[in-house]
Order: sequence, then structure tokens, then C-alpha cells
Amino acid sequence: MFYLGVDGGGSGCRAVLADAAGQVLGRGAAGPANVFSDPEAALASVLSASAQAMAGICAPGDVSAVLGLAGVNVAGAGIAARLPFARVRVESDVLTALRGALHDGPGIVAAIGTGAVFARQVAGAVRVLGGWGLVLGDEGGGAWLGRALCARALRAADGCASITPLLAELVSEMGGVAGVVRFAAAARPADFAALAPRLTSSADAAAVVVMKAATAQVRAAVDVLQPAGALLPVVFLGGLGPLYAARLAGRWPRAEPLGDGLAGALWLALQDASFPQQPSRAGGRG
Repeated sequence: MFYLGVDGGGSGCRAVLADAAGQVLGRGAAGPANVFSDPEAALASVLSASAQAMAGICAPGDVSAVLGLAGVNVAGAGIAARLPFARVRVESDVLTALRGALHDGPGIVAAIGTGAVFARQVAGAVRVLGGWGLVLGDEGGGAWLGRALCARALRAADGCASITPLLAELVSEMGGVAGVVRFAAAARPADFAALAPRLTSSADAAAVVVMKAATAQVRAAVDVLQPAGALLPVVFLGGLGPLYAARLAGRWPRAEPLGDGLAGALWLALQDASFPQQPSRAGGRG
């Protein structure tokens, strides 16, 4: 038997294949894999990344797989039945991020990339906060930052905020305020997140305001998860994790992750042999 870990989020999907000893044999990567915002694209990304990881090594019928995918907390119930692996378990990407960072140990994970989700693990009990997607949450994530930048540009155009160089540049690039509205109407979370670097690396007054608000949201989420008494160590993950770790340095004990969400999915696959076996699929391909 071979073991496959898959980590899928709003910006991309990665897969890693290992033998029973945990020796990595293959890797793959594909496009976004959020089963709530686009389930068909998520399935295609999972299959593509997995096929790359397994190429020339094994068939899907020889694989036990754990998938950590964005959106599983609200959708994706049927995706496991559409996968060709001998055994498969589909979890939220926050659980695989938590296991990757802490294994079985206590602590809090702040996973902040395109989206934002937080989780606490103590004595095997897990509590998750956030991860509701851009429309209703994901405060502090890259998509939330990009959307906030667009919103502030429109407020500035209306005279409700100062028109800073950063905002003027964005409006000009998009062809005026109507262009900003058109962009936002069609944008997916990854499109908004592509604007986030303009904020995170800028001293522009508008960027300072947005980043201050985002940092307050991240701080509040972690504070909610901290128990009364001794503080748990916090692990920051994701593309924006180091940014917030630096902005919130000294507020809580810090810990370095044992691994990332992909490592967590593989760790679960290697640890857990109890999930149900799929019916065999003659001729199935990953």
C-alpha cells in the first residue's frame, strides 16, 4: 500500500506520495481546490496533482489517501465517492494544517493564505474558528485584503477616504472606478488575493489602515481560542502567516510548525488505517 496526502486551497493543490515508512516517492501540483466555491475544478485539481505524484509508481487502487481541502466544512460531502483510491478520507484543510503543525500536541494554528482559519488542539479535542469563505469571513486572508483594497479605493473615489498613491494607481490600472467594480464582480478569492502584496509591502496610508484592521481581526481570533490560564503556543501558517507573526510578536508564545498542511495530510494517511475502503474501480486512473 502507498500513502497519499493532498492539500488543496483557494490558490492551488499539492499532493505527495509516500511508502509505509514515510519515504516520499512523488509529488504533484495543480490549480485551486476549494470544494465549496468550485467543486468540479477542485476535483480536477485533486486528480491532476495526485496523478503527477503517482506517475510511474503505483495505481490509484494501491493508495490510501487523506485530502485536506478548503470548503469541506460547508460542502464537498460527495467528493470521496468520486475518487479512485483504495481508501480515502476527506477533511477540512484546517485539520490537516493542524496535524501538520502540531501532530498530536497542544497549540493553536493560525492558517492565513488566500483565506484565514484558526484552530486549537488540546488533549485530542479540536476547536475551529473561521474558515467561512470570503463573502462572510476569512478576515485577514489575502482575498479579504484584496477586497478591502478595492473597497477603500471606491470609498476614496466617493470622497469618504483620502485618495492615496496606492489607491490612485489601482483605480488607474483598472480603468477607473467602473473597472474596479467590474473586476470585483467577476473576481474569485484568488483574484482578490493577487492584490494583497500591494498592501503587505507598502507604507501607503491606505495600506496602513487596511493592515491594521486585518491584524486586529487575526489577534481577536487567536485570543478567542486561547484558554484561561496558561497560554498555548501559536503556530502561524500560510503565505501570510509570517507577516502576522511579525506584526503580533510577543503577544503569545510562539512555536514553529512541525510541517505544513500537505505534511499533515500525509501524516494522517500514515497514522489512520481505519477509514473505509472504497469499492474497487476496474480501470480507474488518477
